[in-house]
Amino acid sequence: MESKDFEYFRQILLEKKKDVEERVEQLKNGDIHTNKDDLYDDVDAASVDTDHSLLFRIRGREAHLIKKINEALEQIDAGTYGVCAECGEDINVERLKARPVAPLCIACKEEQEKMEKRAGK
Repeated sequence: MESKDFEYFRQILLEKKKDVEERVEQLKNGDIHTNKDDLYDDVDAASVDTDHSLLFRIRGREAHLIKKINEALEQIDAGTYGVCAECGEDINVERLKARPVAPLCIACKEEQEKMEKRAGK
């Protein structure tokens, strides 16, 4: 991969990271802090619990994505971005455009998914 390609993907990753961080901040600002004693009934309490659970899952997913973005940025700095973590072959540029944080080439990703399916994951 050429240095212009690294810079192209660096900008994509930095924009994606900014978007994710903004979403996380919006979630924090919109977070509901409700005292269960103030709720009318058990249904209201269950609804608040469900909302909080969903917010925590979304935050966890976004935190995981930020971690993957940071790892990809580190790979760009090291000059190893776009190299499959499994087989060491170059990852197709079109795959990276579709999923800039992809650590595996298509063949290795498909194999990973097959193994997960066999393992029942």
